[in-house]
Amino acid sequence: MKTETVKIGNVKSNPNNPRVIKDDNFRKLVNSIKEFPKMLKIRPIVVNDDMIVLGGNMRLKACKEAGLKEVPIIKASDLTEDEQRQFIIKDNVSGGEWDWDMLTSDWDTEKLEEWGLEVPIEDKIDELEEGEEIEIEQSLQVIPKKEYIIIMADEDSSEWDELRTIFKCQTVRQGGCKVGSTSDKVTTGLERVFDLKTFKERVGI
Repeated sequence: MKTETVKIGNVKSNPNNPRVIKDDNFRKLVNSIKEFPKMLKIRPIVVNDDMIVLGGNMRLKACKEAGLKEVPIIKASDLTEDEQRQFIIKDNVSGGEWDWDMLTSDWDTEKLEEWGLEVPIEDKIDELEEGEEIEIEQSLQVIPKKEYIIIMADEDSSEWDELRTIFKCQTVRQGGCKVGSTSDKVTTGLERVFDLKTFKERVGI
């Protein structure tokens, strides 16, 4: 398969692509393409013989937003229809995890976020200078419009075990599923948010 450059209007978005992107991340993708267009030649959009996107739906949309007139593509002519459907899903599956210690030693967290990476909150906090504040994303504001304190510990660490013991964390159901439902046994988690009354009761104040 070889890469070729075509007019962006000739490439068709795939309406059956299940991958979506949030507005903020889409903006970051557009900025990345504007700042580093050579990236597209290294990772071209994959299309079938009908010029419908199999891999790179959001990149195509971002390229249009960035004002590009042409885009590099690879035509996957040897894939069957079933293989094309598989490719759409598997191309969007991320494998592995980032080594944040390595990344944050080489790059500023603000720059990493500009590139679309979701930097763990603890790494953002580590970079704060004295007197600086951090804006917590809405998804992390477990009780919007309330004041709260976050206590962090590494997952599966002795500190986390100690916190669970001190606060007597109990199993809770997530997603509002009913007791005994088919989802009940697979959507349980551990308590992580307490009001002041519960906190005082559990620590014996």
